[in-house]
Amino acid sequence: MVRTSCVSFSIARHAAWAPGLTTPEAWLTWAQTPFIIEKGSEPSIKKMPSMLRRRAGHLGKMALEVAYQCLNEQTDVPTVFCSRHGDVARAIDLLTELVQGNALSPTSFSMAVHNASVGLFSIARKDSTNHIALAGGRSTVEHGVIEACALLADGAPMVLLVACDFPLPSAFTTFQDCNEQPYAWSWLMVPPYVDTLSLSWTACASEEAAAANTVPAGLSILRFQLGREKQFERVANHRRWQWTRND
Repeated sequence: MVRTSCVSFSIARHAAWAPGLTTPEAWLTWAQTPFIIEKGSEPSIKKMPSMLRRRAGHLGKMALEVAYQCLNEQTDVPTVFCSRHGDVARAIDLLTELVQGNALSPTSFSMAVHNASVGLFSIARKDSTNHIALAGGRSTVEHGVIEACALLADGAPMVLLVACDFPLPSAFTTFQDCNEQPYAWSWLMVPPYVDTLSLSWTACASEEAAAANTVPAGLSILRFQLGREKQFERVANHRRWQWTRND
């Protein structure tokens, strides 16, 4: 168990995917000059059997693509999938069907749960290693990192962290507190040894006002990881989150 207000780790390998941003070079260009990522194409996930691949929605396909890219054929690696909203569009479709008195699709229902994508990943790879899915509001990525570091502290030699999100359906537009965009990225996290990233946190009485045009937290954190800045700070969920790079 992690009993601390700071965790540190290194990234052995990483990957990212979004419509129009499918190569490391494209992501580095985006990190230097960010722009709004629009909805568009889906990844192919060629390494996943087609029967399972067809079950995943757009969000799940992005998450699975970067998970495969980061792990390749490596197995027995604990995995943490984190998404603030998950595949909420599928949940809306199911609720609409219920209101209309229609029978629910078992496939749609099974893929609407928050751990659906990580479940597909486990089944496709025949990998029974620890797999976790979580959501933590505006600090979802930070909680994912803490969970991954707890697994490292518990003896795992490496942990795969996958972060992903997608624009919200129109039913939730009025509740949106940032400019949601489609993206997925993954880090193969290992105990700190070189090019270390640290995450520390303290209680914060006030909550930073969220503006609807701000960049999603997951993309802000990815930009920090890809860039050269030494520090990056956010306030969310009554915590002050301090990211630090130690080269």
